[in-house]
Amino acid sequence: MTKARLLIVDDEIDMLRLLERSIGTELGWEIATVQSGEEALELIEKSPFDLALVDIRMPGMDGIELLERIKAFDPWLTVVMMTAFGVIEVAVESIKKGAYDFITKPFEQDDLIRLLEKALERSLLLRENLNLRQRIKKEETFQSLVGITPSMQRVYDTIQMISKTDVTVLITGESGTGKNLAAKAIHDLSPRSTKPFVRVNCPTIPENILESELFGYKKGAFTHATQDKQGLFQEARGGTIFFDEIGDIAPSLQTKLLQALEDKEIKPLGQNKTVRVDVRIVASTNCDLKTKIEAKEFREDLFYRLNVVNIQMPALRERREDITLLVGYFLDKYCAEFNVGKKRISPDLMPLLLDYPWQGNVRELANTIERGVIMAPREWIQVDDIGWNRSPFRSKLGSDQMFELPYREAKQQVMEQFNVKYINHMLQQNGGNVTRAAQQCGLERQSLQQIIKKCRIDPNDFR
Repeated sequence: MTKARLLIVDDEIDMLRLLERSIGTELGWEIATVQSGEEALELIEKSPFDLALVDIRMPGMDGIELLERIKAFDPWLTVVMMTAFGVIEVAVESIKKGAYDFITKPFEQDDLIRLLEKALERSLLLRENLNLRQRIKKEETFQSLVGITPSMQRVYDTIQMISKTDVTVLITGESGTGKNLAAKAIHDLSPRSTKPFVRVNCPTIPENILESELFGYKKGAFTHATQDKQGLFQEARGGTIFFDEIGDIAPSLQTKLLQALEDKEIKPLGQNKTVRVDVRIVASTNCDLKTKIEAKEFREDLFYRLNVVNIQMPALRERREDITLLVGYFLDKYCAEFNVGKKRISPDLMPLLLDYPWQGNVRELANTIERGVIMAPREWIQVDDIGWNRSPFRSKLGSDQMFELPYREAKQQVMEQFNVKYINHMLQQNGGNVTRAAQQCGLERQSLQQIIKKCRIDPNDFR
């Protein structure tokens, strides 16, 4: 393993020697020392460092100015500040300007070592993800799906294997995991790619309309049927028909859909004879169809007809190594789409993106980056630009630090965190449908809407 590289900047030669000796002995890092900001910048421009330990009070260029110039040259370099004067205002200023933390002289060696070890962990995390960001190439995307983790590679391999056949496919996974993209990839890589790809968004088409939309109808079949109309099955002739969120299809239609799948024939409304259809069937769902089968809400024979091959799309929290790749992909996409200059994620924001639970999965991440691209006034997208200035994931509630807060503030943060987690879960369970989520919560729809608005949650992230 390569040794960590630490740059120490202090105008006192005795302090430099002491720090070099103690840190080198304790941690075994490669250490460089300089007595001025100018010398520090020369070294940083010549070779990369993992950390910089910088004294605030120095003649000529002081530590604050050096910090600013370091961040301008390399925003990802982790900087720890030292001060012998205990001036909190100066230390706070350094944090605002991008320092990771500070320590006040005289300090205990153990305290400094612990601080540097934590700082190195952060530095390595940021560097690793920066390297991943820079590795985004064509081979790291697959038919608009982005990811290099083993779970995504399995998805790619399965799609490639089945795309040349006409086998029926059921794509499962939470909302926002990319089921639509997987379905389109199956079509685009198949011999049917030059024919239509027809998507049926099952939850959005009313039950009384879906049947006529799928199978078509003859003139006079019902009151407003003033002319013949082809159904979606016929529109997809020779291509692929994709039933998006098929778990929401009404039981009354499941029997007719099963018959169409088995016989490869449909009967338009108002017509006595059947019509032969040549389509490939792909379906998706974000719900547990086996649970629906037990509840008599979904036909078991239809499930097995659809589930010839299953593709499970992994949740984003299960493939966090892909987050940086996805962030870079969406940055490039939305900067081009909105015709704005290049935008980058600030080093302070990236760790939050990596730690965030992403209940809405890739779609929620995409919406977050899109918001940042639109709202950031400068090149670097900051925490406030994506609306996370009051995010509960930045609170102190992850540890015993919550007990350092006043009672009212601690209680407020606990409630905020509970509301966000609970409502996210309910919206995810119900595919972003606020009415169904309210019923499951036991709340009035208007009450739930107020909570959603207060928590700054977008139900569209879960659809």
